Amino acid sequence: MRKIKCAAGINATVHVPGSKSYSHRTAIAAALSNGICSIFDYLNSDDTNYTLDAITQLGVNIENNKDTIDVHGCAGGFAPGPKSIYLGNSGTSMRLLTAVSALGQGPYEFSGTGRMHERPIGELLDALAQAGVSARSMNNNNCPPVEIRGGNITGRKVSIDCTKSSQYLSGLLLMAPCTENGLDIRVTAGPVSGPYVEMTADIMSGFGIRYERSGLTDFRVPGGQTYAAGAYTVEPDCSQAGYFWAAAAITGGRVKVAGITADTRQGDIRFVSVLEEMGCRVSYDPDGITVTGGRLFAVDADMKDMPDLVPTLAVVAAFAEGTTIIRNVAHLRAKESDRLAAVANELAKMKIDGHITEDGLRITGGSPQGAEIDTYDDHRIAMSFAVAGLAVPAVAVRNPSCVEKSFPGFWEVLEGLYAK
Repeated sequence: MRKIKCAAGINATVHVPGSKSYSHRTAIAAALSNGICSIFDYLNSDDTNYTLDAITQLGVNIENNKDTIDVHGCAGGFAPGPKSIYLGNSGTSMRLLTAVSALGQGPYEFSGTGRMHERPIGELLDALAQAGVSARSMNNNNCPPVEIRGGNITGRKVSIDCTKSSQYLSGLLLMAPCTENGLDIRVTAGPVSGPYVEMTADIMSGFGIRYERSGLTDFRVPGGQTYAAGAYTVEPDCSQAGYFWAAAAITGGRVKVAGITADTRQGDIRFVSVLEEMGCRVSYDPDGITVTGGRLFAVDADMKDMPDLVPTLAVVAAFAEGTTIIRNVAHLRAKESDRLAAVANELAKMKIDGHITEDGLRITGGSPQGAEIDTYDDHRIAMSFAVAGLAVPAVAVRNPSCVEKSFPGFWEVLEGLYAK
């Protein structure tokens, strides 16, 4: 249990770690590269370390240095199996590695926590099968654990439904340039969380990969390519920045998150626009983005492109006048927890009316009360509701260590707000 202290008059500049999404993708691209890649500001967290550990088990040498991790690329192939690789509850690791492991000979088995074994992956397995890859759900329920027998990527055209996760598409894109014939990928539905596909495309371009695309639904990636070795820097994580911008919003304070600029491809940057609509002031500076809190009003927000910030917005909505509508995030039921149910349950403990709708949440702001917050072993629930404790006495967070999944230094950065 971790008790949260209220903080008045916040005026702070904070630093958040490297983007979790960019860290996963950069590490995988580096593993497929034609030499040594030095990665600066890689996020050191449970999830991203599962990706590094898996890459190592697939035969890639990784050196952890003071300022970088150095990845010795395998030029588009992996060591043969059998390999049994555990990925905890890292959905990104599971989906991206399920796809790119098809470049090796296999067999590879990827497993995780009990919750991971409830999270969908069937659409990705179907797409891999279209490419000629033997890919199966070992429990025949379209969820992990999965077995991939690679080395036989014969198909060129695949179609995929990405209404449950854009990571299916990202995995196929990362794999495609290292196949002999490449892939033509058609998205038949979705994708949800489109900005994460943009981030994947950004990584591919940065590593010298050529492709053609039409929006987010049609991609043609030529085969026989190699990711280029070099030095790469992971930019700060906008999802993590959101907690501190939210802290400014609900306390009426001022928080700058250093190192984030408006031209990032991270979809979560749009959260500052939502806060601005709710009544905050936003300043875009060369060295970061600042949010200053004010009187808060409810909004109607389509959060399809920034789903990780739904719990954070829900907490801010609890302090706003009126009823906030959060739309197009039904897929949050299949995250580390059922995030819609978790948010509604914990808001109810704080005497805030939060209802689950067909595709999101409806939250009527009021006067939140202190409560002991259950986290459901979900890092985003823990961090979002910790922010509420800055403005409401007697908030305590159970299982605070779950933040290590994505932001091990969260509590130290949060406590830094008190001293500013």
